[in-house]
Amino acid sequence: MSLRPGVAFLADCPALLAMEIIASKWSMVTLFALTDGPLRHGELVELSGGISRKVLTQTLRRLQANGLVERHAYAEAPPRVEYGLTDLGRTLEEPIRMLTAWARENGEAVVAFREAAEAARTIEVDRPTPAKTPPVDENPGRF
Repeated sequence: MSLRPGVAFLADCPALLAMEIIASKWSMVTLFALTDGPLRHGELVELSGGISRKVLTQTLRRLQANGLVERHAYAEAPPRVEYGLTDLGRTLEEPIRMLTAWARENGEAVVAFREAAEAARTIEVDRPTPAKTPPVDENPGRF
């Protein structure tokens, strides 16, 4: 595979498709939560820390539609539904672990950079701009 710009990430390439599927914040969180085994909807909400039930449902449906998550409904009373990774979804376990390790190792540096960039923007915004003086006509009688 070539690393030249425009070759690895063409509009119809598999790498771009993969990024589109998992680039969502909640997709990554949901896939990571399912790496230890199947979970119920409520358990995923608790583990995900901040996702709404509606957004989780949308995320699970999108992951199901892409073959990464399977839904298993048990014929019980009360009904029970669990979500788990498919074989295809399990192929993402190692890349997700690698991204998680990267985030743990570099997260503080990223936050520090963001804060420094925000502080620099704030200083630029707060700095008074010098008043512009109109140009002086050195030959006022020419017209």
